[in-house]
Amino acid sequence: MSDRRRIKLAINGKAIEREVETRMTLADFLRLDMELTGTHLGCEHGVCGACTVLVDGQSVRSCLMLAVQANDRAVTTVEGLALGDALNQLQQAFRENHGLQCGFCTPGMLTTLTEFLAHNPDPTEAQVRDAISGNICRCTGYQSIVASALAAARAMRAAAPREAKERN
Repeated sequence: MSDRRRIKLAINGKAIEREVETRMTLADFLRLDMELTGTHLGCEHGVCGACTVLVDGQSVRSCLMLAVQANDRAVTTVEGLALGDALNQLQQAFRENHGLQCGFCTPGMLTTLTEFLAHNPDPTEAQVRDAISGNICRCTGYQSIVASALAAARAMRAAAPREAKERN
């Protein structure tokens, strides 16, 4: 007999309430129950970073976190990064700088870099490389990913004064 619990959480800004098995991972919950298949499963040991999502703004390996641990939390998947129908600045930079090839690691890279750039608006190349060191890519050699992150950081810094002006 399986143990089940009711959880409430926000996924990509949308309130969700579901009953889940207590042993179900957050990754499986997102992929199977919520049909958000952008979160990829690679190693299922927390090593590759493909399953990285944001929980309350912090990057988390969803293959290592149980869905019940996300109760009363805000989860952002790669599907929630876009600005409506438009790519956000990081996604656009990945597109313009060829920051992906097969795309398998891309969701984890994007969520990891989203948290990183929120706290480091003017990173060095070495800092970006350190930030993504827990995410494995077998296609790109990382140079295009690093270039994408640096381009996104520049675009975000350039947009910040305009956005501040528009708020006032």
